[in-house]
Amino acid sequence: MGTYLITGATGAIGAAVAEMLHEDGHHVILTGRSAERLDATARRIAGDTGGERVRTLVLDLTDPRQIEPALGEAELPPLDGLVHSAGGIRLGTVEQLRPGDWLDQLLVNTAAPAELTRLLLPSLRAARGHVVFVNSGSGLRSKPAWSAYAASKHALRALADSLRAEEPELRVTSVFPGRTASEMQRQVRALEGEEYDPDEFMSPRTVATVIVNALRTPRDATVTDISVRA
Repeated sequence: MGTYLITGATGAIGAAVAEMLHEDGHHVILTGRSAERLDATARRIAGDTGGERVRTLVLDLTDPRQIEPALGEAELPPLDGLVHSAGGIRLGTVEQLRPGDWLDQLLVNTAAPAELTRLLLPSLRAARGHVVFVNSGSGLRSKPAWSAYAASKHALRALADSLRAEEPELRVTSVFPGRTASEMQRQVRALEGEEYDPDEFMSPRTVATVIVNALRTPRDATVTDISVRA
Protein backbone atom coordinates (compact mmCIF):
# COMPACT_ATOMS: atom_id res chain seq x y z
CA MET A 1 0.00 0.00 0.00
CA GLY A 2 1.08 3.57 -0.61
CA THR A 3 1.42 6.86 1.26
CA TYR A 4 -0.52 9.95 0.24
CA LEU A 5 -0.30 13.53 1.52
CA ILE A 6 -3.48 15.60 1.27
CA THR A 7 -3.63 19.37 1.77
CA GLY A 8 -6.87 20.94 2.92
CA ALA A 9 -7.60 17.62 4.61
CA THR A 10 -10.11 19.16 7.01
CA GLY A 11 -12.15 20.51 4.10
CA ALA A 12 -14.97 18.64 2.40
CA ILE A 13 -13.15 17.26 -0.65
CA GLY A 14 -9.79 16.77 1.07
CA ALA A 15 -11.31 14.82 3.95
CA ALA A 16 -13.33 12.67 1.56
CA VAL A 17 -10.22 11.86 -0.50
CA ALA A 18 -8.27 10.95 2.64
CA GLU A 19 -11.10 8.75 3.86
CA MET A 20 -11.35 6.86 0.56
CA LEU A 21 -7.59 6.34 0.33
CA HIS A 22 -7.57 5.06 3.90
CA GLU A 23 -10.42 2.69 3.05
CA ASP A 24 -8.23 1.37 0.23
CA GLY A 25 -5.59 0.48 2.81
CA HIS A 26 -3.19 3.36 2.19
CA HIS A 27 -1.34 5.52 4.70
CA VAL A 28 -2.53 9.13 4.64
CA ILE A 29 -0.85 12.31 5.86
CA LEU A 30 -3.42 15.00 6.59
CA THR A 31 -2.36 18.64 6.44
CA GLY A 32 -4.17 21.81 7.42
CA ARG A 33 -3.84 24.92 9.55
CA SER A 34 -5.70 23.74 12.64
CA ALA A 35 -4.17 20.96 14.74
CA GLU A 36 -7.49 20.50 16.52
CA ARG A 37 -9.47 20.04 13.30
CA LEU A 38 -6.78 17.76 11.88
CA ASP A 39 -6.94 15.54 14.96
CA ALA A 40 -10.73 15.35 14.74
CA THR A 41 -10.56 14.43 11.06
CA ALA A 42 -7.88 11.83 11.75
CA ARG A 43 -9.98 10.21 14.47
CA ARG A 44 -13.01 10.07 12.19
CA ILE A 45 -11.03 8.52 9.34
CA ALA A 46 -9.10 6.05 11.48
CA GLY A 47 -12.17 4.69 13.23
CA ASP A 48 -11.40 1.32 14.80
CA THR A 49 -7.93 1.05 13.23
CA GLY A 50 -6.39 3.15 15.99
CA GLY A 51 -4.81 5.64 13.63
CA GLU A 52 -1.89 3.46 12.54
CA ARG A 53 -2.25 4.61 8.94
CA VAL A 54 -3.23 8.23 9.62
CA ARG A 55 -0.79 11.02 10.40
CA THR A 56 -1.33 14.76 10.75
CA LEU A 57 0.95 17.65 9.84
CA VAL A 58 0.12 21.30 10.54
CA LEU A 59 0.84 23.45 7.47
CA ASP A 60 -0.21 27.06 6.93
CA LEU A 61 -0.34 27.65 3.20
CA THR A 62 -1.15 31.34 3.48
CA ASP A 63 2.60 32.08 3.56
CA PRO A 64 4.44 29.72 1.18
CA ARG A 65 7.78 30.87 2.63
CA GLN A 66 6.90 29.11 5.89
CA ILE A 67 6.24 25.72 4.31
CA GLU A 68 9.88 24.65 4.21
CA PRO A 69 10.50 25.31 7.93
CA ALA A 70 7.27 23.49 8.78
CA LEU A 71 8.41 20.45 6.80
CA GLY A 72 11.90 20.61 8.27
CA GLU A 73 11.48 17.88 10.86
CA ALA A 74 8.61 15.96 9.28
CA GLU A 75 10.77 13.07 7.94
CA LEU A 76 8.33 12.19 5.19
CA PRO A 77 8.56 8.80 3.46
CA PRO A 78 8.42 8.32 -0.32
CA LEU A 79 5.05 9.64 -1.47
CA ASP A 80 2.87 7.71 -3.88
CA GLY A 81 0.64 10.74 -4.17
CA LEU A 82 0.21 14.40 -3.30
CA VAL A 83 -3.32 15.80 -3.47
CA HIS A 84 -3.57 19.59 -3.43
CA SER A 85 -7.07 20.20 -2.08
CA ALA A 86 -6.56 23.38 -0.05
CA GLY A 87 -7.78 26.68 -1.43
CA GLY A 88 -9.28 30.05 -0.69
CA ILE A 89 -11.68 32.41 -2.41
CA ARG A 90 -12.69 36.08 -2.40
CA LEU A 91 -15.20 37.40 -4.88
CA GLY A 92 -15.45 40.91 -6.24
CA THR A 93 -15.36 42.88 -9.44
CA VAL A 94 -12.07 44.18 -10.78
CA GLU A 95 -13.13 47.59 -9.48
CA GLN A 96 -13.78 46.22 -5.98
CA LEU A 97 -10.81 43.92 -5.48
CA ARG A 98 -7.70 45.29 -3.81
CA PRO A 99 -4.09 44.04 -4.09
CA GLY A 100 -4.46 42.01 -0.90
CA ASP A 101 -7.42 40.12 -2.34
CA TRP A 102 -5.36 39.15 -5.37
CA LEU A 103 -2.25 38.29 -3.39
CA ASP A 104 -4.07 36.15 -0.82
CA GLN A 105 -5.65 33.97 -3.48
CA LEU A 106 -2.55 33.71 -5.64
CA LEU A 107 -0.49 32.69 -2.60
CA VAL A 108 -2.85 30.00 -1.31
CA ASN A 109 -4.18 28.70 -4.62
CA THR A 110 -1.00 28.81 -6.72
CA ALA A 111 2.25 29.71 -4.97
CA ALA A 112 1.70 27.38 -2.01
CA PRO A 113 0.99 24.29 -4.16
CA ALA A 114 4.06 25.16 -6.25
CA GLU A 115 6.30 25.48 -3.20
CA LEU A 116 4.98 22.35 -1.48
CA THR A 117 5.39 20.36 -4.67
CA ARG A 118 8.95 21.64 -5.06
CA LEU A 119 9.84 20.60 -1.54
CA LEU A 120 8.23 17.17 -1.90
CA LEU A 121 9.73 16.32 -5.30
CA PRO A 122 12.41 14.04 -3.80
CA SER A 123 9.73 12.03 -1.96
CA LEU A 124 7.53 11.92 -5.05
CA ARG A 125 10.37 10.92 -7.35
CA ALA A 126 11.37 8.11 -4.99
CA ALA A 127 7.95 6.50 -5.44
CA ARG A 128 7.31 7.68 -9.02
CA GLY A 129 4.33 9.38 -7.46
CA HIS A 130 1.17 11.09 -8.65
CA VAL A 131 0.33 14.77 -8.08
CA VAL A 132 -3.31 15.85 -8.19
CA PHE A 133 -4.28 19.50 -8.31
CA VAL A 134 -7.90 20.04 -7.26
CA ASN A 135 -8.66 22.99 -9.49
CA SER A 136 -12.09 24.45 -10.29
CA GLY A 137 -14.36 25.16 -13.21
CA SER A 138 -12.96 28.67 -12.76
CA GLY A 139 -9.62 27.28 -13.91
CA LEU A 140 -11.17 26.82 -17.35
CA ARG A 141 -13.35 29.92 -17.61
CA SER A 142 -14.12 33.07 -15.67
CA LYS A 143 -17.19 35.18 -15.04
CA PRO A 144 -18.07 38.52 -13.46
CA ALA A 145 -16.74 39.00 -9.90
CA TRP A 146 -14.53 35.89 -10.11
CA SER A 147 -11.44 37.39 -11.75
CA ALA A 148 -8.90 36.95 -8.93
CA TYR A 149 -10.01 33.44 -8.02
CA ALA A 150 -10.16 32.39 -11.67
CA ALA A 151 -6.71 33.87 -12.32
CA SER A 152 -5.25 31.83 -9.46
CA LYS A 153 -6.88 28.67 -10.79
CA HIS A 154 -5.79 29.31 -14.38
CA ALA A 155 -2.27 29.68 -12.99
CA LEU A 156 -2.70 26.39 -11.09
CA ARG A 157 -3.53 24.67 -14.35
CA ALA A 158 -0.36 26.11 -15.90
CA LEU A 159 1.63 24.84 -12.93
CA ALA A 160 0.25 21.33 -13.44
CA ASP A 161 0.96 21.37 -17.17
CA SER A 162 4.54 22.52 -16.67
CA LEU A 163 5.17 20.00 -13.91
CA ARG A 164 3.91 17.20 -16.14
CA ALA A 165 6.36 18.21 -18.87
CA GLU A 166 9.28 18.67 -16.46
CA GLU A 167 8.83 15.46 -14.46
CA PRO A 168 8.07 12.61 -16.89
CA GLU A 169 8.43 9.99 -14.14
CA LEU A 170 5.58 11.58 -12.20
CA ARG A 171 1.93 11.52 -13.13
CA VAL A 172 0.09 14.85 -12.88
CA THR A 173 -3.67 15.34 -12.93
CA SER A 174 -5.81 18.47 -12.83
CA VAL A 175 -9.38 18.03 -11.60
CA PHE A 176 -11.92 20.76 -12.36
CA PRO A 177 -14.98 20.26 -10.13
CA GLY A 178 -18.16 22.24 -10.46
CA ARG A 179 -19.94 23.53 -7.39
CA THR A 180 -19.59 21.11 -4.49
CA ALA A 181 -21.32 21.03 -1.10
CA SER A 182 -18.71 22.44 1.28
CA GLU A 183 -17.93 25.24 3.69
CA MET A 184 -16.33 27.14 0.81
CA GLN A 185 -19.58 26.84 -1.13
CA ARG A 186 -21.45 28.19 1.88
CA GLN A 187 -19.12 31.21 1.84
CA VAL A 188 -19.59 31.67 -1.90
CA ARG A 189 -23.36 31.62 -1.60
CA ALA A 190 -23.16 34.22 1.17
CA LEU A 191 -20.96 36.41 -1.01
CA GLU A 192 -23.50 36.01 -3.80
CA GLY A 193 -26.31 36.94 -1.41
CA GLU A 194 -27.98 33.55 -1.80
CA GLU A 195 -29.07 30.78 0.58
CA TYR A 196 -26.89 27.69 0.88
CA ASP A 197 -28.57 24.31 0.38
CA PRO A 198 -26.04 21.44 0.17
CA ASP A 199 -28.55 19.29 -1.71
CA GLU A 200 -28.21 21.65 -4.69
CA PHE A 201 -24.54 20.74 -5.20
CA MET A 202 -22.33 17.74 -5.84
CA SER A 203 -21.35 15.63 -2.86
CA PRO A 204 -17.69 15.89 -1.80
CA ARG A 205 -17.61 12.09 -1.87
CA THR A 206 -18.55 12.20 -5.57
CA VAL A 207 -15.63 14.50 -6.39
CA ALA A 208 -13.33 12.42 -4.18
CA THR A 209 -14.35 9.29 -6.08
CA VAL A 210 -13.21 10.90 -9.33
CA ILE A 211 -9.89 11.92 -7.76
CA VAL A 212 -9.21 8.53 -6.21
CA ASN A 213 -10.10 6.75 -9.43
CA ALA A 214 -7.49 8.88 -11.21
CA LEU A 215 -4.96 7.83 -8.56
CA ARG A 216 -5.94 4.19 -9.11
CA THR A 217 -5.19 4.38 -12.84
CA PRO A 218 -2.53 1.78 -13.81
CA ARG A 219 0.97 3.17 -14.33
CA ASP A 220 0.89 2.76 -18.09
CA ALA A 221 -1.52 5.72 -18.37
CA THR A 222 -2.10 9.17 -16.91
CA VAL A 223 -5.42 10.94 -16.53
CA THR A 224 -4.33 14.50 -17.22
CA ASP A 225 -7.47 16.63 -16.97
CA ILE A 226 -10.94 15.86 -15.58
CA SER A 227 -13.99 18.12 -15.50
CA VAL A 228 -16.74 17.10 -13.08
CA ARG A 229 -20.19 18.66 -13.23
CA ALA A 230 -23.44 18.06 -11.40
